Amino acid sequence: VRSPRTFAFESESTWMQPETRYARCGNLHIAYQVVGEGPLDLVFVPGVVSHLEHQWDEPLQAAFFRRLASFSRLIRFDKRGAGLSDRVERMPTIEERMDDVRAVMDAAGSERAAILGLSEGGPLGIVFAATHPDRTSSLILWNTFARLAWAPGVAEERRQQIMEARLRQYQEEWGTGSLIGRFVPSAASDPSFRDWWGRFERLSMSPGAAVEAMRVNFEIDVRDILPSVRVPTLVIRHEGDHVPREGQRYLADQIPNARYVELPGSDHFAWREEDGVTQEIQEFLTGERSVPEIERILATILLTDIVGSTDRAAELGDHRWRELLNRHDALVERVLGRFRGHLVDKTGDGILATFDGPARAIRCATTLTESVRGIGLEIRAGVHTGEVEIRNDRLAGIAVHIASRVSNLAAPGEVLVSSTVKDLVAGSGICFADRGSHVLKGVPGEWHLFATT
Repeated sequence: VRSPRTFAFESESTWMQPETRYARCGNLHIAYQVVGEGPLDLVFVPGVVSHLEHQWDEPLQAAFFRRLASFSRLIRFDKRGAGLSDRVERMPTIEERMDDVRAVMDAAGSERAAILGLSEGGPLGIVFAATHPDRTSSLILWNTFARLAWAPGVAEERRQQIMEARLRQYQEEWGTGSLIGRFVPSAASDPSFRDWWGRFERLSMSPGAAVEAMRVNFEIDVRDILPSVRVPTLVIRHEGDHVPREGQRYLADQIPNARYVELPGSDHFAWREEDGVTQEIQEFLTGERSVPEIERILATILLTDIVGSTDRAAELGDHRWRELLNRHDALVERVLGRFRGHLVDKTGDGILATFDGPARAIRCATTLTESVRGIGLEIRAGVHTGEVEIRNDRLAGIAVHIASRVSNLAAPGEVLVSSTVKDLVAGSGICFADRGSHVLKGVPGEWHLFATT
């Protein structure tokens, strides 16, 4: 049995970030990164929010970029006025942003590259491809537009109403995390992702700058440019995206020989592997489609959950509850490190962690239970050892479901384990109390459970 610390999912936290460098564009410094050693260059043109380094801190984002870099030399940058690039007094024109792309490509030593434009990065990619076909090998337009909030049949009056409502929303909600419902609705119920997203917006630009950026975006209109794009083009849309379907079909209809693909999902920023974006991009650029690698290993899984979290959050208020969760997370990090545990995921108000030995997992769970009690929290914990699947950067399999069911049956302050775990730690000195046999929802058979004493 190999330690889970050597598996692919560890890379979400330990994979080294690429170095941030700066390209000169006139008097401005444009931050960029290069990752991967693939045979083709791929320039990622971001949407309105971007921050080269903060995005690596989010596992979904990091995994998405690594997948792109597995078949390309991925070149990312923060547009002027955003992220780690120089701030500007006014929002730049498309022509100025094209200069940024060219400067970054020059600095990265890229003579010709595929351009991937996401959201507001799409119009920039369109104009760049039409203006510089000698430097553009192909164009990928992802959940984007030729004219924001427009589609064939949408009246200008209606478009203006949408613009005014959107600008008010940005003015009031930018940096709070609430805009996640528009951009990544699949993660809207995840408090930790919501917090990360709010900080992502704040690090990208201020509320005033975001409003001005959106105001400029509403004025962009590249419809007349579309027939001038002469490079191979792929248009990708997710069926639940807030950008109108007709507007994205219009892109594919007007760009000569463009291919249109619609994928399931509702996220505007669809980073998850199952969203299928990277597979479509890889096939379009290389002619090959990767199959997710699956590895089966034996691991001990620990799942915890904070007892009564909803009531405590209501009692304390959002700010104090977040402070308490931050203290909880800091304790988790210290205790996991002490017992060689690996944090795989945060599951709402709890954690999913793996260990290379069941005794360490039990001792970690009991120590963590006592530690969080000191800050006024009570947790329940479940431990199970079994075979799991490592699919690229994700953990899956029946053993994960068993650990989850065991955790759900634990009493407040209790560490509940399966009989498999109890048998494996024989001779360790750990004592147990019999909790009887249980039917675990969705899991065949009966399972004998024990509480650590």
